[in-house]
Amino acid sequence: MLDTLFTLLWVLSPLVIGFWLPIPSRYTPLINRLLSVLVWAILLLIGMSLAQVHDIGAQFGAIARYVIWLAVCCMGSGLIGLMLLDRRYPLTRTHQASQAAPNLVLSGTFMQLACLGVGFGIGRMLPIAQGTLSWGIKLALALLILSVGIGLAHSGLRLREVLLDKRGALISLVFCVSVAVGGAIFALTTPSVSLTQGLALSSGYGWYSLSGILMTDRYGAVWGTVALLNDLLRELCALLLIPLIMPRYPSAAVGLGGATSLDFMLPVIQSSGGNAMIPLALSFGCITNLLAPLLMVMFAHFG
Repeated sequence: MLDTLFTLLWVLSPLVIGFWLPIPSRYTPLINRLLSVLVWAILLLIGMSLAQVHDIGAQFGAIARYVIWLAVCCMGSGLIGLMLLDRRYPLTRTHQASQAAPNLVLSGTFMQLACLGVGFGIGRMLPIAQGTLSWGIKLALALLILSVGIGLAHSGLRLREVLLDKRGALISLVFCVSVAVGGAIFALTTPSVSLTQGLALSSGYGWYSLSGILMTDRYGAVWGTVALLNDLLRELCALLLIPLIMPRYPSAAVGLGGATSLDFMLPVIQSSGGNAMIPLALSFGCITNLLAPLLMVMFAHFG
C-alpha cells in the first residue's frame, strides 16, 4: 500500500506543482520545447531498457500479438461506447474536415517509433545497468509531468470549467468505462494476464511516455513495451480516423485521441470539427490526463 502511495505522489506531485508554479507566459514556448526533448529522451531510455531484456528477440512476436489485441479491445470498446453516446445524445457540428493537419502530425508518430528503435539499438551496442536506466527514466518522467502541469496552467482552462463542462465530463465517463471493458476483455482472453493488469494496461489513454514507464516498473519491460506501443498505436489510429468519423460521431472522434486530445491531437480535431470542438477536446483531454496516472497506479497495485 505504501509503495502505491509513493508512486502516486511521484506521479501526481510534479503535475500539481507544475500547475501551480507561477511561470510567466513568455516561457511557454521554452516549456513546449522542453516537453518534446523529454519525450524523445524517455523513448530512447525505454528502448535501451527493452534491449536489456534477456532473449528479447524471441518475444517480439508475442509483443506484437499482445499490442494488436489490446488495441483492438480498448479502441474498439471505446469507439462503440462513444458512438452509442453520439446516437443517443447527438452533438452537432458545422465544419468540414481538412486533410492538412493529420498528414503533418503523422510524421511525428513515426519519428517516435524510430526514436524507440534507436534507443533499442543503442542499448544492444552499449549495455547499461538496468538500475541506471530506471533512475534516468523516472527523472525524465518527473520533469515531463512537471512540464505537462505547467502546460495545463497556461492552456487557459480552469479546473472548475473543465469539471463543469457536462459534455466533456460525460464523454470522459463513457470513454473510461468503455475502455475498461476492453481491458477486461483483453485480460479474460489472455491467460497470462490478470483482470487488474488488463485494466492497468488499458488505462494509459494514449499517454505512452507515462504508461510505458509505470507498466515497466510494475510488470517488466515486455509489458511496459506493450503498453507504450498500444498507446502509440492509439495515436496513429486517431490521426487516420478522426477526420473520417468526425462528421457523424464527433464525441467518438474526440475520445479516440484519449489524453492526447489536449495537445497532440488538438490540431487534427480542430481541422476536422472546427473551433467549436476545441473546448470539448480540452475538457476531455484534461480529465483523462488527470485520470490516467491515478487509474494505472491503482489497478497495478492490485495485481
